[in-house]
Amino acid sequence: MSIAASYLEDASGHRGTADRVVIPADEAELIALLQQATAERVPVTVLGAGTGVAGGRCADGGWALSLEKFRRLEIHPGYAIVGAGILLRELQAAATQAGQFYAPDPTENASAVSGNIACNASGSRSFLYGDTRRHVRALRVALIDGTVLQLQRGQKPPFELPAVPMPLSKKHSAGYWLKPDMDYLDLFIGSEGTLGVILEAEVVLLPAPAELLTGVVFFSSDADALRAVTEWRGVPNLRMLEYVDAPSLALVRPKFDGIPARAQAALLIEQEVADLDGPELEEWIDRLDAVNAFGEESWFAANAADRERFRRFRHALPEAVNDIVRRQGFTKLGSDFAVPFEHNAAMLAFYRQHLEAEFPNQYVIFGHIGDAHVHVNILPSTQEQFDRGKQLMTEFAAKAVTFGGTVGAEHGLGKRKAHLLALQYSPEQLEQMKGVKRRLDPHWLLGRGTLFPYPA
Repeated sequence: MSIAASYLEDASGHRGTADRVVIPADEAELIALLQQATAERVPVTVLGAGTGVAGGRCADGGWALSLEKFRRLEIHPGYAIVGAGILLRELQAAATQAGQFYAPDPTENASAVSGNIACNASGSRSFLYGDTRRHVRALRVALIDGTVLQLQRGQKPPFELPAVPMPLSKKHSAGYWLKPDMDYLDLFIGSEGTLGVILEAEVVLLPAPAELLTGVVFFSSDADALRAVTEWRGVPNLRMLEYVDAPSLALVRPKFDGIPARAQAALLIEQEVADLDGPELEEWIDRLDAVNAFGEESWFAANAADRERFRRFRHALPEAVNDIVRRQGFTKLGSDFAVPFEHNAAMLAFYRQHLEAEFPNQYVIFGHIGDAHVHVNILPSTQEQFDRGKQLMTEFAAKAVTFGGTVGAEHGLGKRKAHLLALQYSPEQLEQMKGVKRRLDPHWLLGRGTLFPYPA
């Protein structure tokens, strides 16, 4: 793959095309490029780090814009200033050295922080800390005409914005954030590079917790695991509550010793505690007994090495799925739907009913069950299965909406999933969003094909 081609693909395998890859050295060069693009009506697609799975960074002609040289990173007490080219793992490492941490933790820490902001990413710790939006204090954004905005939390838009109804799910990243009395910077968070180019962000840092109590808890049935989720959601300072189903365990069992043979589900937990020798561990023993979890066979971390092993366990699933998809020659079929928690079990049952009927032994379900946001991954081996899998994902999205949920919780919709937006919003509401797009990008040059089709 040539250097230019490497900028045109994301982690899902989706490919785009571009006439040119532009990599400005600084803000002045970027502004000149945007002004030229406006004058010549050249579409511009902003590239993240390529870890996305919705095709948003894959250009549909025009210029592919990389901000990899925007490398400012400053750590301060309680906040960090982060350039668009800084990767999440770089921010995490720098914050750790200062005794702090950045709460949002998307699974792929090779992502760009600016890309996380563009799709309002979240991750496992969103169970306690919420999504990226909650941790952004300021943004520096360039509009397509080269105008640069310095936006602070609390600053209101300079023009009237419509309001559209939001889903009832805890997480949401599908379409524009349009709420009454909203902050101006919230319009750009989650807009997937279609309204402006994020140059720099000021994000919140929190004091590092004294200790972390981390575990992988195994169950003999889904029913027991779901009961545990309901009962454990109120555990103080629990920041991770993740689900792994039986097909997922089968997929990673060859890579990890100690997964019980009779385990049919697992929950990954992480709790901030003052002392690992405190009462919390004893409380977990009681909790495991109350929901028929495996006591002796579950894993609890005794040190940093154990926690790293659990992290690798969590990351091994999406890696294994991506490997299967690549080997079988199809684009990844993965869901990003979330529902209100009261519909958590019903949504999971709906997934399982249809997948067992149509894709037995060819799917896995895992993810953020504490937020009623699990990821379904279908693993087709034929074109016919792939086509049916795509159709089934749309049916799943529609079902999530009937439960008051969202068609996109943390990945954005990009180009691959833009069609789902019409399931979430009415034609009138979509037209309101497009009106905002026309206000800030009248020639529809930014992120062409992402979220909305280019108007004829």
